[in-house]
Amino acid sequence: MSQSQENYIVGIGEALWDMLPEGRKIGGAPANFTYHVSQFGLDAVAVSAVGDDALGEEIRQTFAEKELQTHIATVPYPTGTVEVTLDGKGIPHYDICEGVAWDNIPFTAELEALAHNTIAVCYGTLAQRNSVSRQTIESFIEAMPAEGIKICDINLRGTFYNKEVIESSMRKCDILKINDEEIVEVCRLLGIEFTAQRSAALCLMERYEIDMLILTCGTEGSYIFCMDGTESFLPTPKVAVADTVGAGDSFTGAFIAALLMGKEVKKAHALAVEVSAYVCTQNGAMPELPEKIIDKL
Repeated sequence: MSQSQENYIVGIGEALWDMLPEGRKIGGAPANFTYHVSQFGLDAVAVSAVGDDALGEEIRQTFAEKELQTHIATVPYPTGTVEVTLDGKGIPHYDICEGVAWDNIPFTAELEALAHNTIAVCYGTLAQRNSVSRQTIESFIEAMPAEGIKICDINLRGTFYNKEVIESSMRKCDILKINDEEIVEVCRLLGIEFTAQRSAALCLMERYEIDMLILTCGTEGSYIFCMDGTESFLPTPKVAVADTVGAGDSFTGAFIAALLMGKEVKKAHALAVEVSAYVCTQNGAMPELPEKIIDKL
């Protein structure tokens, strides 16, 4: 990966395989985010770690085939996997394996150099379940230019979150991405009385000095709240859903790409809704977007 330009958008955190009953599927919110940012012509880089094993090599190959720039370390831990099983009613249950490569992303001189040239970073809470990757994410953010945009994507999975990590993540961010289920749980953890989505969102923004909050509510729609008073709501389009994997990541990626390209909030929101709706009609988290969507930027 060359670093000839100083305008990188980075997604940092987990890269893994979802081991589904029908076969394995590549996963990881940071890579999904960066892939969709890159489709709009911006320099996006996925940062993670894999093991020195076949699964790790396949992750590298898959990202290379998608022409996704990466900074992926090889570490002495197995490549991450998530065991997905279905119960008698067909409801999936997830076992996110611990002690894996993306829990141990090293902060290297090369990664610090990338941080110096990063104008926006997206990070989540899942990748901070282990102290090594958590410290790397914190060090990366500290090494970024002061004006760089920090996007926190709250992703509550299993038991891999706590009040400390959530609060620390929100204090660092300029933009918070959260969904309708997560905002209820986050308010519970933080002792905030939840009465309505809008009041909860504004409370989080004020308490943690967050400039903008993205709230996605599945089929109900999505909201953007801004500290300057700008608000936007758009309903979720009705589409033939193939699967919803990566839809939220594509929403965030398209929204951030549009903001970075100078679009105002409501137009960026409209693009994000269109992109995530399209992703839902395709299999997998990283479909190639049609030109008619790309051309809107």
